[in-house]
Amino acid sequence: MKVDLPLSSPTGALADVAAMARNAESSGFDGVSYSEVVSDPLLHLTIAAGVTERVDLLTNIVVAFARSPMTLAVQGRALQDYSGGRLTLGLGSQIKPHIERRFSMPWSSPAARMAEFVSAMRAIWSAWATGEKMNFQGEFYSHTLMTPMFTPATEQTDPKILLAGVGAKMTETAGAVADGLLLHAFTTDRYLREITLPALATGRAAPDAPAAAPEIVASTFAALGHTEEALSTSMTAVRRQIAFYGSTPAYRPVLEVHGLGELGEELTRLSKSDRADKWSEMGTLIDDDILDLFAVVGTPEGAAKALLDRVGDVVTRYEINNIGIPTPGLQLEFAAALRSSQI
Repeated sequence: MKVDLPLSSPTGALADVAAMARNAESSGFDGVSYSEVVSDPLLHLTIAAGVTERVDLLTNIVVAFARSPMTLAVQGRALQDYSGGRLTLGLGSQIKPHIERRFSMPWSSPAARMAEFVSAMRAIWSAWATGEKMNFQGEFYSHTLMTPMFTPATEQTDPKILLAGVGAKMTETAGAVADGLLLHAFTTDRYLREITLPALATGRAAPDAPAAAPEIVASTFAALGHTEEALSTSMTAVRRQIAFYGSTPAYRPVLEVHGLGELGEELTRLSKSDRADKWSEMGTLIDDDILDLFAVVGTPEGAAKALLDRVGDVVTRYEINNIGIPTPGLQLEFAAALRSSQI
C-alpha cells in the first residue's frame, strides 16, 4: 500500500506548496495530493510537479461537474506532460446544492453524467494524440470542434482517472469506466465490504470496463497523539468532521448500514439550525463506538497497525487524513509506521 501526503496547510496558500512537496518527496512519501476545498488542485499539483521528480500527483478530488470535459482534459494533458506522466485525476461529483448554488452549473443523473464525462475526456485525449476528427456526442456533453491551433501536443500516456464514490451507483460507475475508486473518508469497514466492493465489482464486470484491477484509495480518519491531552484534541476534531459528513443526506446510507439513520437525521437537523455552536454540538453526538467505526485512534504505531488490519487487504493507496493529525511530525511518524508494518 502506497502512502500519500496531502499538500494542505492551514491557509491553503500556494506559497506553502513547494516546500511541502519537496519535504514529502525527501521523506519517502509515494505521492502528494490536493483536494478542491479552498483552491484548485491542479494549481497546487503544478507547483509540486515543478519541484519534485518522483512522487505521484493526485487530485482527491477535483470537482468534475464544476468544469466541462474539455476544460479538465486541457489541464490534465498539460500537467501530465509537464510532470513526466505522474498525474492521477481523481474526480468527484460533489452534491447538488454545491454544483447548482456554488458553481452555478447543471446537475442531473450524476452517475450517468460522470460516466459520460470520463468518456468525453478520453475521446478528447484520443483525438489529440491520433489526429482523428473530434466527434464526441452524448446526452450531457458534446465536443465536435477541434482545430490545429487549439490541439496540444501529446508527450505522455493519458493520466489515470479515479472516481470518488459513496453510493452504490457511483461506485459501480467507477468500476465500469475509471481506473479506480477514491473511498470517501466517511466509509466504514462494514460499508466497504458489504456495499462498496460488490458495487465496484459489478461495474468492473461491464463489457467495456477497463481490464486492469481497479486502484482503491482510502483516506480513513486517524486520531493520533502521544499524550491523553493530545489524543483527546485529535479525537474531538475527528468527531466534528464525522458529524459534518453525517449531516449530508447523500452519505446517509453509510450510517444506515449500522442502524444509525436517526443519528443522520438529527445531524442534518442541527446543521440547518441557526445555533452558533451547532458544529461543536454535532460532534458530541459522535460517541466512542461511532468514532471507532470511522477512525483509527491511538499512537502512530498503533493506529497504523489498526488501519492495515482494517483495509490493508483491499486498499492500494492511503492518503493521510490530516483532520486528527495536527503536526507534520505526527504525519511522518504515521507514514513510517505504515511502511514498517507492511514489511
